[in-house]
Amino acid sequence: MATGGGQQGKAAGYYQYPASYSYAGAAAAAAEEERRWWPWLVPTVLVACIAVFAAEMFVNDCPRHGSALGGGAGSGCVAAGLLRRFSFQPLRENPLFGPSSATLEKMGALNWAKVVHEHQGWRLISCIWLHAGLVHLVVNMLSLLFIGIRLEQQFGFVRIGVIYLISGFGGSVLSALFLHSNYISVGASGALFGLLGSMLSELIMNWTIYSNKAAAIITLLFIIAINLAIGILPHADNFAHIGGFASGFLLGFVLLARPQFGWMERSELPQTNQPPKYKLYQYVLWVAALLLLVVGFVIILVMLFKGKNGNDSCHWCHYLNCVPTSRWKCDT
Repeated sequence: MATGGGQQGKAAGYYQYPASYSYAGAAAAAAEEERRWWPWLVPTVLVACIAVFAAEMFVNDCPRHGSALGGGAGSGCVAAGLLRRFSFQPLRENPLFGPSSATLEKMGALNWAKVVHEHQGWRLISCIWLHAGLVHLVVNMLSLLFIGIRLEQQFGFVRIGVIYLISGFGGSVLSALFLHSNYISVGASGALFGLLGSMLSELIMNWTIYSNKAAAIITLLFIIAINLAIGILPHADNFAHIGGFASGFLLGFVLLARPQFGWMERSELPQTNQPPKYKLYQYVLWVAALLLLVVGFVIILVMLFKGKNGNDSCHWCHYLNCVPTSRWKCDT
């Protein structure tokens, strides 16, 4: 989520992981064993994000510091009598019930100038854990629960944790490359889109074990399209969405492959005790995805730390982030 002039946007929606597949024979036993994973990583991430948001509001201290729009200390703070120093900035400054842009920047929000010119690369990681407001936090955490719990149950905390963190970093890197110098970006949207992307590549990688292939891929593609379309609205950082999605999509090929019996429907699988094996196409996709991921990260990071801004060499790319209409502008 990118902001400018103290305004924040929200993350995209969510998708529930399809459960319409199973194995036969040894594959069924393996799948059943994987479903016994107890999901603890996703709840831990959720608690961590809530704790960081509480820290944001503690540091923000609206009654003491006031609003960037003027009015004096404590003027316009939302729920100041009840929340005291945890009260929100005035809604005209932050409609998402959250801190000021200055507080977010102080606590590690993504800022192109600080990353490139002040060598604060750590902001590429810290921004993933920050949220622009209570609304932003709730939307992202609900998305995390719907996406992450089922994935962690199926594949375990190690693989899902790696996808979440690297996708979040990938979203931050691409966002920073196209971020205007006077804007900041925060939120877990890139990491969440990474989990969404990994679902698509997992479906492709494990195509033969889905019982209702067409319904699964149509549903997933529809949800992805809706979420990316939300990103073209003002104040939503669609480059973080795209970067996170691309990273998660490639990582899904690398980390979420399952052994296969062959190109046949589940009902036609032979009753055998022979274990399933990885197929040649899975190895090919694994190698190709890993190469693309590494090369992509190297190219974008080199461009970023050389001080390049993607908007300078791609004059139409800003339409991927926001499409101006008669109802809103993209440069507010």
